[in-house]
Amino acid sequence: MATTTHITSPPPELSAPPAPSPQQVARTLGVVGGGPVLLDALELLGPLSAVGRWPRHVPAGRGRRAAWALTAAGLAALAIDHGVVRPSLRRLGSTPGERNRRMPGDSDVPPLFTTTRAITVHAPAEEVWRWLVQIGQDRGGFYSYDWLENLAGCELHTADEIHEEWQSREAGDPLAIAPGYATRLLEVLPPRALVIENWGAYVIEPLDDSTCRLLARSRAERDITGLAYVLAIELPHAIMERKMLLGIKQRAERSRRSGGRQ
Repeated sequence: MATTTHITSPPPELSAPPAPSPQQVARTLGVVGGGPVLLDALELLGPLSAVGRWPRHVPAGRGRRAAWALTAAGLAALAIDHGVVRPSLRRLGSTPGERNRRMPGDSDVPPLFTTTRAITVHAPAEEVWRWLVQIGQDRGGFYSYDWLENLAGCELHTADEIHEEWQSREAGDPLAIAPGYATRLLEVLPPRALVIENWGAYVIEPLDDSTCRLLARSRAERDITGLAYVLAIELPHAIMERKMLLGIKQRAERSRRSGGRQ
């Protein structure tokens, strides 16, 4: 039977990590949010330019043609990004039943939107849990694109083996994201779910004794944090999280084939 732990406040013995320097913050924001913010600007200026017909004020010739091309690009980017790409990424790999099901960490407060991504892993739930529970910058990494995370200053290295010393976690434990920055675990339900503050939940649902589904559930709130997530974080998060699910799948299936010897 799974053990459930909950917290209402962080234990007093856990000290907060040193605050990141302004240079670290700027580096992280630039790497993570730079591309999405430029895309946001294009998607905003395209419709404004079309409504105001701004390219008409540009001298005739190549400049005006370029202005109209940028306007068209902004309109197309807005339609494709928010009409096709993001809706697909928010449900990537998941079934309607999984998207509509209540999962650990879900709140009764209606969100701006909910994201449910999923993947089938041909390994027992217990094996998948062993890889999931050791995530963290100071532990097994995040099984994603290390080079990109390190470009943002995370200073991590993804593990390719199980470390027994990283297998024990409790609600309230910090989860290091980057040097000087950590969130915390809100719920630990081995071998079913890991709920992370200001992040979401990773849920393991067995299909049979040797196969399971690994799901990633998160939500954007109806406040300034939700807006910031949509504008700067959603797209890179989707890319990195998809790689993370694949990374866990690859390692768990390899471990199963080798008889659990990693």
